[in-house]
Amino acid sequence: MAAKIKDTFGEEAFIIEGAGGIFDVNVDGKLVYSKHETGEFPNEDALVEEMQAL
Repeated sequence: MAAKIKDTFGEEAFIIEGAGGIFDVNVDGKLVYSKHETGEFPNEDALVEEMQAL
C-alpha cells in the first residue's frame, strides 16, 4: 500500500503503530478508510481512486 501511494502521489506513507488490527488511512487529517469499520483491508486500487477524488 505504501509503495502504491508513493508511486501515485509521490508522497511517503508512514505507519503509526497501534493494536487490535486497526488499519486506518488518513489524508490531511481526514479518515478515508477504516478497517475497524469495514472488517477488511481495502482494495488498493479503489482506495487510491478515493484518495485522488479528495
